[in-house]
Amino acid sequence: MALPPLIFLLFLALALTASSGVWAVVLRRRPALGQALSCSALCAGALAGGSAAVGALLSGLPSGAALPWATPGGSLAVRLDGLSAFFLLPVLVLPALGSVYGLAYFPQRRLGGRAVRVQLLYGLITAGMAAVVVAANGILFLVAWEVMALAGFGLVLTEHEQREAQRGAFVYLASAHAGNLALFAMFALLAGVAGSWDFAAMAHMPGGSGTASAVFALALVGFGVKAGLLPLHFWLPGAHAAAPSHVSALMSGVLIKTGVYGLMRVTGFFEGPPAAWGTLLLVVGGASAVLGVAFALSQHDLKRLLAYHSVENVGIIAMAAGLALLGRARADAALVLLGFAAAVLHVVNHATFKGLLFFGAGAVAEASGTRELDRLGGLARAMPSTAVLFLVGALAICGLPPLNGFASEWLLYLASLRTVFDVGPAPHPHFAALAAPLLAFVGGLAAACFVKVFGVAFLGHPRSPEAAAAQEAPRAMRIPMLLLAAVCAAIGLFPASLLPPLAGAAAQWSGLPAQALVGPAEAAGASAVRVSAVAAALCALAFGITFLRQRLLSGPQPRAEVWGCGFGRPTARMQYTGSSLAAGLVASFRSVLCPRARVRPPSGIFPSRALSRTSVRDTALERAIVPALSWVAALARRARGRLLGAVQFQALLLVCGLVALLVWLAVGGGP
Repeated sequence: MALPPLIFLLFLALALTASSGVWAVVLRRRPALGQALSCSALCAGALAGGSAAVGALLSGLPSGAALPWATPGGSLAVRLDGLSAFFLLPVLVLPALGSVYGLAYFPQRRLGGRAVRVQLLYGLITAGMAAVVVAANGILFLVAWEVMALAGFGLVLTEHEQREAQRGAFVYLASAHAGNLALFAMFALLAGVAGSWDFAAMAHMPGGSGTASAVFALALVGFGVKAGLLPLHFWLPGAHAAAPSHVSALMSGVLIKTGVYGLMRVTGFFEGPPAAWGTLLLVVGGASAVLGVAFALSQHDLKRLLAYHSVENVGIIAMAAGLALLGRARADAALVLLGFAAAVLHVVNHATFKGLLFFGAGAVAEASGTRELDRLGGLARAMPSTAVLFLVGALAICGLPPLNGFASEWLLYLASLRTVFDVGPAPHPHFAALAAPLLAFVGGLAAACFVKVFGVAFLGHPRSPEAAAAQEAPRAMRIPMLLLAAVCAAIGLFPASLLPPLAGAAAQWSGLPAQALVGPAEAAGASAVRVSAVAAALCALAFGITFLRQRLLSGPQPRAEVWGCGFGRPTARMQYTGSSLAAGLVASFRSVLCPRARVRPPSGIFPSRALSRTSVRDTALERAIVPALSWVAALARRARGRLLGAVQFQALLLVCGLVALLVWLAVGGGP
C-alpha cells in the first residue's frame, strides 16, 4: 500500500523519535557519540514530522491512512488535519531542542546510565505524544496515551534516590491512570454509539443527547488531569520540579497540551454542542488561571513556580476553547474563529515561552547549584545571555506586546468582548465577557510574579557563595534558548501570518464553511499586527535613545552601589526576598493558599539574624486528596482484616460471582 507523502513523513518521524534513544544504549562505551547520534535521530524525526505538519497546514486538506493491526477494534489509522498539525509542531520541535540542550545539561559521559535512560524515555515520550495527536482510532490513541504516561513516569523518576522524585513520580503515575480510566470509559461509550473505534465513525454525532453529555464529562476529567486543570492539577508541580529541566520543559510545554488536544478533538466529534459545555470550560479555565498564578506567586522553588504558571496558561487555553464552544452552540462563526485560534495559538505560544523559561531555570540551577530564589541574586552579571533570554520568556508569558503571548491573548480579548455586543446570530451569555477583565487580572498577577522572579534571581547581589560563583551556560544550552526567543518575537511581530491556517483548522473542527471564517481571521490578524507594530516601535525608540545616550556620553561613567537607605555598604541581607516581595499579594489569597509563615524578628541593638519566610503547599493535594485517600485506605485495611480474613467469606464471594455470571448469561448477556 502506497502511503501519501505527508503520512510517509509522519510514520518516519514516529520511527525515528521512538528509536532515537537506542543509539545511547548501543554506544554506551562511547557516550559522547551515542548521545550525539540520539540527538541527531530525534532532530531528524522532528524535521520529518514538522515538514508533514507544515505541508498539511499549507495545503489546508486533511491527509490520512490506515494500516491493519491484529488488535480487536484497533487499526493503525492516522490522520493529519489542521488541529493535529498545529499540535504536532510543538510536540516534535520542543523535544528536539531539549535533546540539544541535554548535550550540555545532562551529558552521558558524566552521568552514564542515568543519561542513557533519559534519552531512551525521551524519544519514547516524544513518539507517544506525536502518535496521540495523529491517531484516528480509539485503541491506537489509548495505547499511545499509555506509552506517553509510562515514559513520563520514568523521566520524573530520573533522580530516583531523592524523595522528592519518588513522591512526584508516584503522584504522577496514580493521577495518570485515574484519568486513563475515565478515557477508557469515554471511548467505550463513543464506540458503542458509533459502532466502531475509528474517529471517522464517531464524527457528526448529535451534541444534545445524554450520551454526549456523559462523554464530555468523562473527557473533561480524563483529559483535564493530563492538562492540569484545577483541581486536577495536583500532580503537576511535584513532577515538573523533580524532573530534569529539559524534561520539565517537555512536560510543561507539550505533554500537558495532549490533554487540551484530546478535549478539543472529542468536542469536535459532536454537532451543535450545548452552550453548557462552553460555560463549564469558561468557569474551570478562569479558576485555573487565577489560582494557578496565585500559587505561583507564593513559590520559592523556581521550577515549582513555573509549573504553577502552566496551570494558569492551561486555564487561559480552556477559557478560549470554552468561547469557541459557545460560538458553535450559537452558530457564530466569528466567535468560533477567535476562540479556537486563541486556544490553539496559545498552545503553540506556551510551548515556546515555557520551554524557554524552563531551559533558563535549568541553566540557573546548573550554574548556582540551587533552584531556591532566596539563594540566588546577581546572576545577570555572571550570566548576561541567560538573563536576557529568560527576560524575553518572562515578558512573553505575561502577554506583553510585541511578543507571542500577547498575540493569542489578544484573540481571547476579542472573543470575550464580542459576547458583549451580541453581534452573532443568537444572543450570547453576557457573563462570558468577564473573561476579558479576568485575563487582564491574571496578566497583572503574572507580571508581578515575574518581577519577583527576575528581580530576586538576576538582579541585586548574590545571596549565596554558589550564586556568586555562577558562570554563563554552555553554548549547547543557550542555542535552544535563543531559537525559542526568536520564535517568541517572530510570532509576536507577525501574528497575521498564522491566522489563515488557524481559520482552516477551525473550519475542520467546527464543521462551519471556511469562507465564513476568512473575514474574522483577517480582521483579528490586522488588529493584532497594529498593536504589535506600535509596541515594537516604542521598544525600538527606547533602545535607540539608550544607545544614543551611551554614544554621547564622554568617557566611562562612575559606578556606585544602588542607594540603600543611607547605608554606605549595602549587603544582600538588605534586599527583598521572594517571600517579602510577594507577601501582600499572597495574603490576598490566604483563604485558598493557606500559607504557613516562619518569622524570627530581629532582636538586640545589632541583630545578626532575622527570618521572614512563607511556604505554601498545594491545597488540593494536601488538604483534600491525601486525607481522602488516607481515609479510604484505612477503611479498606479494616474491611480486609475483618472480612477477607475468613475463608468462609472468601468462598461466599466466589459463589456469588459464579451465580451472577450464570444469571447474566441466562438473560442474554454476551461473553
